Amino acid sequence: MASINVLKINDLIILFSKQKYFNRWIIFFIDLFFSVLSTFLVFATLGNILKINLPIHEFIYINLFAIVCSTISFLSCQTYKGIIRHSTFTETGRIAIASFVKVALMTSALSCFIHSLSFLQIFLGGGLDLFLTFFVLTIFRALLIIMYSMIVKSVASNNEKLLIYKEEDAVSNSPAISLWKQSDNYQIEGYIRIGKRSKIRIGGCPVYSVKDQLEFNGLVNRKGIKAILFTDYHAVKAESERLVRYCERKKVRMLMLPTVDELKGGTVNLRNLPEVRIEDLLGRDEININLKEIADELGGKVVMVTGAAGSIGSELCRQLCTFGLKQLILFDSAETPMHTIRLELEDRFPDVVFTPIMGDVRMLARVESVFKSFHPQYVFHAAAYKHVPLMEENPCEAVHTNVQGTRNMADMSVKYGTDKFIMISTDKAVNPTNVMGASKRLAEIYVQSLSIAISKGLHPGKTRFITTRFGNVLGSNGSVIPRFREQLAKGGPLTVTHPDIIRYFMTIPEACRLVLEAAFMGKGNEIFVFDMGTPVKIADLARRMIELAGLIPEKDIEIKYTGLRPGEKLYEELLATKENTLPTNNTKIFHAKVREYNFTDISTIVSHLVNLAIRVEKLETVKVMKSIVPEFMSKNSEYEKLDK
Repeated sequence: MASINVLKINDLIILFSKQKYFNRWIIFFIDLFFSVLSTFLVFATLGNILKINLPIHEFIYINLFAIVCSTISFLSCQTYKGIIRHSTFTETGRIAIASFVKVALMTSALSCFIHSLSFLQIFLGGGLDLFLTFFVLTIFRALLIIMYSMIVKSVASNNEKLLIYKEEDAVSNSPAISLWKQSDNYQIEGYIRIGKRSKIRIGGCPVYSVKDQLEFNGLVNRKGIKAILFTDYHAVKAESERLVRYCERKKVRMLMLPTVDELKGGTVNLRNLPEVRIEDLLGRDEININLKEIADELGGKVVMVTGAAGSIGSELCRQLCTFGLKQLILFDSAETPMHTIRLELEDRFPDVVFTPIMGDVRMLARVESVFKSFHPQYVFHAAAYKHVPLMEENPCEAVHTNVQGTRNMADMSVKYGTDKFIMISTDKAVNPTNVMGASKRLAEIYVQSLSIAISKGLHPGKTRFITTRFGNVLGSNGSVIPRFREQLAKGGPLTVTHPDIIRYFMTIPEACRLVLEAAFMGKGNEIFVFDMGTPVKIADLARRMIELAGLIPEKDIEIKYTGLRPGEKLYEELLATKENTLPTNNTKIFHAKVREYNFTDISTIVSHLVNLAIRVEKLETVKVMKSIVPEFMSKNSEYEKLDK
């Protein structure tokens, strides 16, 4: 029987801990009770001490006045509306004001209706009543906060204990404090920082300092810490070679506090915090772009994104949804990814008018039907085949999609009066060594030559064409990081083509922000290239991902070298140098210096190339590609013989 009662009590405690807040009217009546009780005690005690012969009916009037005056003051100051466990000094001030209002009203009423008390006695009673009312209401709230914290701590004893990383110069981490009060799955033990020890607290939480791996291990063991929470990716990046390493060696999980946008979008929540990813370690400082200028230009416009369900296209759609568009057209041939992005946009941006359209950029009639129906004013062309080995094996498909698809989109943009056409290209188009890179360079050539012809009055139209080039994006579909994650989940090995292979990386949101900036910086005819930062060795990337998983490279997980794939470079070309680019107003964006082509010549030879591709004449297709792009020199490919 006793055990059943204990279970019932535990259930009540858990139920209490999960309540968001007490009903405001319960708090109101509790406050009212304590306020009237304070008045009763003050005047009863005052009467005994001063030997005042107070008639019973006047004593009743005093308490009735207390009820009325307290009600008026609490309703006017709204002391009952605050969530008590989140009370601050502001709430304490509100209680003080309510107590003063109550006593001021009481003093006036007693002076008029109670004749057994002198004004001095009323004033003295009012002062004591003010103090006692304020004291009792404040203590009531303090006890509730302490009781709630104790109950939550006892309920959360099985939750994951974590420490919040505190940067040296940071005064506090308010989002983390908010997390502490909202999360059901984590128990915050305090803060951790690197440096000298100091006995300080933040929001009631202790701040622990560690100087090295040994002290970190001791703290983790002593407090039973299972995770470290970083408040943003800047903190992770700053500690990538120190605290992150400590966590990796001790196999302590590293969590990331969600951004406001992620919480609003519902992609993550405080109950299931995301782990620190390799992208957070490789990410760079946030890129600042002129959001107002972009919003002014895009506001009220019809915008179309091809490849809208892909990695870059979908992120472009997310960012474009924040600029007050009249309508967003999503164009893609992949059914399931399109369905996924549609559901996401409906959930995150319910006020944005957008239309998902299934279609293939290679089908001219389908492309024209979309332009005819919607007349997009801006087109972001992200649809493309991008995987180097696959395109090396299927060069005709690369030409059909990347060249002919771009041609269809560009021609229809001109025909239906699109204002701007922004093409998403790649660093592999620079001195290409594979079919994929060469096909993207051909698409660039077609778009740029058409744009120049329009600007010189040699071709009818008003569309301005802008091309953007950047390297690999972190975490894109089919890229190295998702591949490594899959291999880690299977227990390895992680496959790397060559020990010395390097690549330039940027995050998908970063790449899309630069695309938007370049789009509205460009006047037409430009090819913009992005500063890709420092190159990353893929083998080092593999090792770091293994360490992030709490494992040891070559011991727990093997790294296997498989050899360069057809068309694959060991080193990617540096996109932005003084020799091949000009600076722009944005230090991350450069204007590429490239050879200009005659549009009539290019249009004729591209038609011939596409006809070869449609007939699947692989060797002849690649041969013509090399004739248009003489810098296209195949590497580790069957097409090397065409270069001799």
